[in-house]
Amino acid sequence: MTFSIVGRDPKTGDLGVAVASKFLAVGAVVPYVRFGVGAVATQSYANPTFGPRGLDLLAAGQSPEGVAARFEEGDPDYAQRQFGLVSASGQSLSYTGSECHAWAGGLSGPDYAIQGNILTGPEVAQAMLTAWQAAENQPLPRRLLAALQAGDRAGGDKRGRQSAALLCAGQGRGYGGLSDDWVNLRADDHADPCAELERLLDIHDLLFGRPGETRPLSAEELTWLRGVLEREGYAQNFAAGEWDAATEQATWDLYGTENLEERWADGGKFDPQALKYLQEKFGKP
Repeated sequence: MTFSIVGRDPKTGDLGVAVASKFLAVGAVVPYVRFGVGAVATQSYANPTFGPRGLDLLAAGQSPEGVAARFEEGDPDYAQRQFGLVSASGQSLSYTGSECHAWAGGLSGPDYAIQGNILTGPEVAQAMLTAWQAAENQPLPRRLLAALQAGDRAGGDKRGRQSAALLCAGQGRGYGGLSDDWVNLRADDHADPCAELERLLDIHDLLFGRPGETRPLSAEELTWLRGVLEREGYAQNFAAGEWDAATEQATWDLYGTENLEERWADGGKFDPQALKYLQEKFGKP
């Protein structure tokens, strides 16, 4: 009833899981990620203990095969389970129990594990692998989502669509650079959850992406910005001339309202994506 991909970016060490299912809020059950340790997807009559237990076992030095052996020892319904995992070093494993509902199976290799059950057929897993390989130069969240969408287009869960989720971790990639928890997005009940996940990821990248480059405003853009700040009530009667402390404070307040703090740059410098967003919302100069 679910298809997923667990993946690692070999260049950055980022880890993540993307999953979709005809199941309410699949993101609450299937994906588990811990930077520097690994990622796990547990599904098919999912045993939710496999997530935290799998990560703890990987952290303790177990191989993926060792983790699977420990799962089997403690679970009398192991034959009904399906899971995939990738370690921080890129070792992987995809397991499908003999009692999983057809079509069920998976593929695994360095840095990825793909698995699904109650699918339209093996073409779903193969389409996911092809998309994963084709997107090797994309950031991990985009690469995982590309694979998930390919599986969805290939037929996905043969019962239909309901939810999808994307969970990723990377060193210092969390809010304010203060945690490793990076992307955590869910479409819990949606007619087209993979498309909704893409929409949410676009918003996430805007609001939580960090500036790759910045530039000062032109004189025309500065006049426009001050007009916006006055019209929206952030400040009144700016002095003419160059960027100043009053403009900086009012602009920071605007950024806070729009949740753009991660794209902030001091001294009148602007991230082009943040500027584009503000121009589209408040009208271009």
